Amino acid sequence: MEIIEYFCAENQEHWLSKIGESDWGAGRYLYELLRDGKLKQLVGEHARVLLLAEGDQLVSFCTFADKDDIPSTVLTPWIGWVYTFPGYRGRRCAGILLGHVEALAKKAGMRHIYISTDHNGLYEKYGYEFYQVMKDVHGEDARVYVKHL
Repeated sequence: MEIIEYFCAENQEHWLSKIGESDWGAGRYLYELLRDGKLKQLVGEHARVLLLAEGDQLVSFCTFADKDDIPSTVLTPWIGWVYTFPGYRGRRCAGILLGHVEALAKKAGMRHIYISTDHNGLYEKYGYEFYQVMKDVHGEDARVYVKHL
């Protein structure tokens, strides 16, 4: 398996179509943001989309950005849109991407990294700690996790 950065990939259209095959509503939203060139407007100009691939198959993806779905916060950076396709679940594929993003954040001098989610018990497996419940852009409660790097 290899990690590909979407914005640096030669075959962006292929990877975009693979993201669009996600059965997750947020994955479809990410697809639309990328298709329409609006992701960086939403989460920051330094946003990266990381893809875990096996050949031409997309296994898992996530974003690494200044912002996520928690408005008006000083917390940064964020891992978002974490998704693994059903056939690859249970193999800790998301953990490969999380580790890669954490290394990028460390290299950039970041001391913490955050994840906003409605999952409970998933990110703790990867060393994340519950930080607090915050309101997301839709006014819904979101669990925010932090990892100290």
